[in-house]
Amino acid sequence: MKPFRHFKTITYHRIIVMKSCFAVGLYWQGLVHDLSKYSLAEFRIGAKYYQGDRSPNNAEREDIGYSSAWLHHKGRNKHHFEYWLDYSTRSAEMVPVRIPNRYVVEMFLDRIAASKIYNKEAYSDKDPYFYYQGGKDSVPIHLETKALLEEILQMLAEKGEKETFRYIKNNILEETNKNDRQ
Repeated sequence: MKPFRHFKTITYHRIIVMKSCFAVGLYWQGLVHDLSKYSLAEFRIGAKYYQGDRSPNNAEREDIGYSSAWLHHKGRNKHHFEYWLDYSTRSAEMVPVRIPNRYVVEMFLDRIAASKIYNKEAYSDKDPYFYYQGGKDSVPIHLETKALLEEILQMLAEKGEKETFRYIKNNILEETNKNDRQ
């Protein structure tokens, strides 16, 4: 068990996401991001399987065949695409629902923070995009959500954090805020 190291990692992750959320104007989401990781259901698993270079959820999954911490986490955090899976009104199958832009942005910022945590000094603004590319074909995500996420991941890889954050704040979230007022 490595509770202190796990606590340090998840807190550092939250701080990175919080600063990024504040930079684009998502103040509340920055404050409450990933608070469920401190719950007993998630924290004890994270401490037990902590390795420092990848998610403890993957280690739990390898050990017992699934991740109880992940199942708890994804159902409580709207910045995960898995939260947005629902039964179709036309059939009994699960389908992805379009994710509101503010949660797509938080998902994007979460990916940046995870890449910074696990890649440390070797981090590059291309890392979140490459990580996404490696698993995107198995992701059940709404087409509009996927297009937006890919757009900002690619922009980050090509133009960097500063310009991408400015674009998100002035275009994606400003447009969302105008639509929310109507």
